[in-house]
Amino acid sequence: MKSLRILLVLNEAPLPFGHALGRWYSVLLRGLVERGHQVTAYAPCANPDDHQRIRELFATPAFDLRLYPFPERHSVLGKLRTLRRPFSYMIHPDLRRDLRAELDRGCDILHLEGIWSGWLGEGCDPSKIVLNFHSLYDIDQAGQADLGWRHRIDRALRRRAEHYLLKSFDTLLTLTPRLKKGVGAIAPRTPVHVVPLGLDAEQYPFIPTESRPRRPNISLIGSMNWYPSYSAAVRLLTRLLPAIRAKLPEVRAFIVGWHARAALRPFLSMPGVEVLENVPNARPFFENSSLLLYAPERGSGMKVKVLEAFAYGVPVVTTSEGVEGIPAQDGIHAGVSDEDTGLAERALGLLKDLARQESQRRAARSLVEERCHPRVVLDGVERCYEDMLNRRRKQAA
Repeated sequence: MKSLRILLVLNEAPLPFGHALGRWYSVLLRGLVERGHQVTAYAPCANPDDHQRIRELFATPAFDLRLYPFPERHSVLGKLRTLRRPFSYMIHPDLRRDLRAELDRGCDILHLEGIWSGWLGEGCDPSKIVLNFHSLYDIDQAGQADLGWRHRIDRALRRRAEHYLLKSFDTLLTLTPRLKKGVGAIAPRTPVHVVPLGLDAEQYPFIPTESRPRRPNISLIGSMNWYPSYSAAVRLLTRLLPAIRAKLPEVRAFIVGWHARAALRPFLSMPGVEVLENVPNARPFFENSSLLLYAPERGSGMKVKVLEAFAYGVPVVTTSEGVEGIPAQDGIHAGVSDEDTGLAERALGLLKDLARQESQRRAARSLVEERCHPRVVLDGVERCYEDMLNRRRKQAA
């Protein structure tokens, strides 16, 4: 397609091995520029040490990437803004000002990543905006325990804001058919394009068979301030691991992720369990894993750590929600079950059968290379842009 002027707002820094969404953003930003589009990108970056690395990865003049700190969120003004616009505190005033200046100069597409980036689209031409939402509170909050009046107010504010933003623009982009179906009840007349997360498998060296651990090590890797990962960790430690150890006592478990020790404090003294948080690089923990056991109770969207395990060649046992957005088949690409008994059985079967591990991890690598390849994903993003332009032309005719 022809070169477009694109303003791209990211809600994480585009680091290939930073936070989970940073991997997708790295693929998206680089891919759009390599396809000839004129892109100005805006991203928060909380860690000053990452600035230089990002500048090297996305050097000028090829890339126009502007980084901003996270604003102070504990001020009275910040709290009032959060009540009116939940999570808008993450948007630095300088980012908002700079984006507005570029919008005044004109663009073809304003691409907003993450539901709360939608606040930046207020007052703009909705036909030029595409909002990519990665999960849905309507799905994620269903069935969660009532933790009191503050929790109820927070849930109500999030849900109202999410519905408002999803109804505000002429085009939506999301990761999975399940999310598209979910938003159909909120904004039934809005076109929704489904494009999976992009993952550059070349950045994930496939672990050689001879380098894999000899002892049975189960890992769970994920941010513990995200409910799906936290619920998966609690399920592993309280239900799945005891069932597995009843038949394979020598199994060790490793929980790795942002804020893991703080979130899982009651479990830190469990024998044979190691909990590590805020590690700079998760790759060594994938390499030390016999399998990744990631079984969230509930959580919409694609699970980056499952995709990364596929890419590295770590066998995976998970739920149907764990493989949302990618057509992994039980027994071929992963062990997939929604029941505790089925999850434990699949984990034990893999831990005791090296040939099965080899078969599944190679099939999973091929699947993620096929479905999440940057070329496939960028093609889908450009189809979304082309649809937006075609609808604008029809409206103008």
